[in-house]
Amino acid sequence: MMSETHTKKIHEGRNVKRFREMLGIKQDALAADLGDDWNQQKISLLEQKETIDDSVLQQVADALKIPAEAIQNFDEDSAINIISNTFHDEAVAYAQQYKCQFNPIDKIVQLHEEKIALYERMLKEKDEMMGRLEKLLEK
Repeated sequence: MMSETHTKKIHEGRNVKRFREMLGIKQDALAADLGDDWNQQKISLLEQKETIDDSVLQQVADALKIPAEAIQNFDEDSAINIISNTFHDEAVAYAQQYKCQFNPIDKIVQLHEEKIALYERMLKEKDEMMGRLEKLLEK
């Protein structure tokens, strides 16, 4: 008897929609952030795609100001399972005692800020290197 492993496929388009809605961004506003070749209908079609091209996914993630990995890895069924297995009838009674140690959105923002800082450092290093090369060329 063979054991079956079930791998759940992440629906990236649905995740784009979830994050967009959680952030309170309308389809036409996201389209405007993505540029002239985007419109509300194109965002709607994108949100129906199970997989999204990496470059497009990165553009959308940048526009939403979240890591692309968040869109690629978010699995609502797993989140619902965790919630349903964690909470039960007495959940309300214990809610006051539970203090979340961090806000997941803050973590996403922190990761995004770290990426920006890294890009800025890389750009600064590139500019310094270009300056040194220009000085060498002048000699």
